[in-house]
Amino acid sequence: MNRKQKAVLIKFTTVIVITIIAILAMVNLKDWVNRSEAVRAMEHLGRVVLQYREKHGSVPSEYHIDSIKEKLQGHVRIGELHYRALWVDFDSTPDEILAYAEQTYHSLFFLDGFIILRLDGRIEWMTKEKLQTLLAQQQSPAEVRMLQK
Repeated sequence: MNRKQKAVLIKFTTVIVITIIAILAMVNLKDWVNRSEAVRAMEHLGRVVLQYREKHGSVPSEYHIDSIKEKLQGHVRIGELHYRALWVDFDSTPDEILAYAEQTYHSLFFLDGFIILRLDGRIEWMTKEKLQTLLAQQQSPAEVRMLQK
């Protein structure tokens, strides 16, 4: 191989490597934006729930949440929201899980998991295993039977 061919090969390889890096960066950026938007929408939902609790003394019904969910900025990023208001009562602790939504990513840097809304308005990120363990502690037998149907 002569010098000119080596230079072309090096430039071609450099372009390929830069293109691969750019594609991976875009995929990861997309997942970062999706996760950020989902967390922001869940935080807004948490503020709505807290305002409702202050005004009415209880958490809003699932119907109420469904009616306002579409108005939340970034609501599309939340995906399927599991709202547990039916199972929250006056004895529930602030750590009780009020809502959660599964998030899946195709990124090297973001693991799949769940965005959690606690009864006191806190937002958390949890792995599937941790959520299942926590829900098992918080779910009543009636809730488990209803979810199995």
